[in-house]
Amino acid sequence: MALRNTKKRIAVGLGVLAAVGVSGAGVAIASGDDDASDTAITGSSLARATEAALAETGGGRVTGTEVDDEESKYEVEVTLGDGRQVDVQLDEDFRVVETESEHTEGDDG
Repeated sequence: MALRNTKKRIAVGLGVLAAVGVSGAGVAIASGDDDASDTAITGSSLARATEAALAETGGGRVTGTEVDDEESKYEVEVTLGDGRQVDVQLDEDFRVVETESEHTEGDDG
């Protein structure tokens, strides 16, 4: 009986580890960068960074975030209604320090 309970606990533990691994991969994918070591913005910082980035771009949808980006404290990737992507760089006080539009082939601007 004890062996069966131990096997159940191991199976549950492995299931939890698998779920954590999958969600971790989701965070890496959500950050919009191929580097799995990127750390996504979370909690109240995510809310503040999102608000600042969307105010800067005039709307859109946040499609990726990163803490301690090489260019700033926070990076928020916003996809605009026309499909263009804009990276908004924020300092530690959530002030915009740089905005960079990622142009795709065929863009006129």
